[in-house]
Amino acid sequence: MSVQDVIAHTIEVITPDLIELRRDLHAFPELSWQEHRTTDVVAAQLEKSGLNPERLASGTGLTCDLGPDKGPIVALRADLDALPVLDTTQDPWRSRQPGIAHACGHDVHVAALVGAAHALARVDETIGLRHRVRLLFQPAEEVMPGGALRVLREGALQGVSRIYALHCDPSLDVGHVGLREGPITGASDHIHVVLSGRGGHTSRPHLTEDLTYALGSLITQMPAVLSRRFDPRAGASLVWGQVSAGNAANVIPSVGELTGTLRMLDAAAWHEAERLVRGLIADIIEPFGVSAEVTYTRGVPPVVNDFAATQTFRQAVAQALGPAGTATTLQSLGGEDFAWYVESIPGAMGRLGTRTPDGPTYDLHQGNLRVDERAIAVGARVLATAASLGAS
Repeated sequence: MSVQDVIAHTIEVITPDLIELRRDLHAFPELSWQEHRTTDVVAAQLEKSGLNPERLASGTGLTCDLGPDKGPIVALRADLDALPVLDTTQDPWRSRQPGIAHACGHDVHVAALVGAAHALARVDETIGLRHRVRLLFQPAEEVMPGGALRVLREGALQGVSRIYALHCDPSLDVGHVGLREGPITGASDHIHVVLSGRGGHTSRPHLTEDLTYALGSLITQMPAVLSRRFDPRAGASLVWGQVSAGNAANVIPSVGELTGTLRMLDAAAWHEAERLVRGLIADIIEPFGVSAEVTYTRGVPPVVNDFAATQTFRQAVAQALGPAGTATTLQSLGGEDFAWYVESIPGAMGRLGTRTPDGPTYDLHQGNLRVDERAIAVGARVLATAASLGAS
């Protein structure tokens, strides 16, 4: 049997188990840096194939090597954490943790990588892997600046020549993987602004520092001004997600806050963003006499897929799914801390189709997200095949 035959047969046999694994993870989601049960479940799955996973020093997440001791190392990555989102689906395996859900498909990512691990272990046992493969189950992708930075600091990618990952895409039909050379995601930062000033009665706004009005000006003017200060090709988008001020209709509050995300397509613009944002906030609120405390959290740069790694990924999709399995995809403004890995070593991320053909299109980070579970086996085959092709 060929390597591809072993991969395909192994995954076909274990697909029911992978679906059960995904459903178990979906029912018991864990937030960033709290993925203790998830890590235990993954470790137990890997040990079934005789593998020896090692926990990361952070306490959650793990790595696992297989194949020969020498030669290039190809890494495969999946993320473990869930989101603070209410699961509104009615599936029997819906979240049992109130207010926490796998609304970004990380449960699918984990199940697919576990499937790839079983398949690669079988290849190594029957044929022998030509090079080493490192499995990386990473914690805390959903928080900025992402668990990937801690993984890098721990040296988990030492010696790795290439790295690959898949991310669920509910706008793409199951059985397809979207690929793109160059940038595939956007940069994403978090902005938290706390305004403070002298409050008072709404009948005497001239004797106050009208903080609510200042907040409103900041909310509306910042996105507009940024659109004229960034090169339009940077694709910058500031969106406020949370606003809070006051408790009564006739009281001008003394404190208010807003939080949001700034996303952009261009890495060079991203490096200048914090300086520009801080200056504009000061300029906009200056006429109101209020003060601002700005917490600017740099998140992640864009994921920039390496050309050669993407070509290998494309070859893997063709071998695993056939020529029709590859789809084109556009760069999005979504942030992904996989970007930190591909800033360090060549790699590529693909988009894993999870939509049932002719079925509804869901959105990520929403509590009603549902996936076609056939995507698990698709992802497992593609990841295992990419790893088997090597780092050349």
